[in-house]
Amino acid sequence: MSVAHVVGGLVAAGAGVFAYASVIERNAFAVREESVEVLPHGAEPIRVLHLSDLHLAPWQKRKISWIRSLADAKPDLIVATGDFLGHKDAVPAVRDALSPFNGIPGVFVHGSNDYFGPHLPNPLTYLWRPSEIDTSRDQLDTAGLEAIYAGFGWVNLNNSAGELTVNGSRLVFAGTDDPHLGRDRLAEVTTAVETVIESNTAAVDGLIGVTHAPYRRVLDSLTNRGADIVFAGHTHGGQVCVPFLGALTTNSDLPIAYARGLSTWSHANRTAHLNVSAGIGTSIFAPVRFACPPEAVLVTLLPRPIGYS
Repeated sequence: MSVAHVVGGLVAAGAGVFAYASVIERNAFAVREESVEVLPHGAEPIRVLHLSDLHLAPWQKRKISWIRSLADAKPDLIVATGDFLGHKDAVPAVRDALSPFNGIPGVFVHGSNDYFGPHLPNPLTYLWRPSEIDTSRDQLDTAGLEAIYAGFGWVNLNNSAGELTVNGSRLVFAGTDDPHLGRDRLAEVTTAVETVIESNTAAVDGLIGVTHAPYRRVLDSLTNRGADIVFAGHTHGGQVCVPFLGALTTNSDLPIAYARGLSTWSHANRTAHLNVSAGIGTSIFAPVRFACPPEAVLVTLLPRPIGYS
């Protein structure tokens, strides 16, 4: 076989992989289902729909339709972990995608792409260090995005805390603004959580951490504060993975073993469940996924068994 045949075969194989990653897998939306025992014994289960990294653009009708269909799962709570905007004109698309969830309790934090427009990444540097944010990029309509959330009654957790009663359980939430941009203010979050807890004499049935980018400092702080479970996104699950090996990067200091899925995180003799979503979308400048399909996650919070301590 000649060198020309070998090169031609490699080019054809590469083109096939790119076509699969950009056309098929990128649109192979699926729901991952998990369950964790974190509620007091006897509590009613809570179905949490975790949405992350939509990166919506106005023309993405298939993605919008699929997100809308997730309302059929009848979630009790929405946790939105950021990067919902993917284009300067995306706010109406986000409103359309999320409108079936209006009236369902929810909480949200922002990611970097809820502030700044997408850009063409350098794939080589992406593999060995977290991507850098150029704040000279187009500023997006963050206020318009927040107006959607506010209209739904969702709680803003950017460096803040809040509480909701869901299915009879008092849930306290602790959230950060985007750590990838360095906007997290962990001391403020701790103070906010303490204020929320002390504002009500009722027992707290669950403490839930919410962040966009799962940097270790954030996971350590939320775990140390007593979070039962932490929800995060940002990693895209690695986005382009090696079959049977997994992610090559998390675009943060999170170990690649935690790039997507449900796991546990331990710090200072405490342990929290950690759910990292691979996200639903991609940047419009990197519209590929390989061995890492897009996902929403339905996490059912269950009561602990008798005798749990």
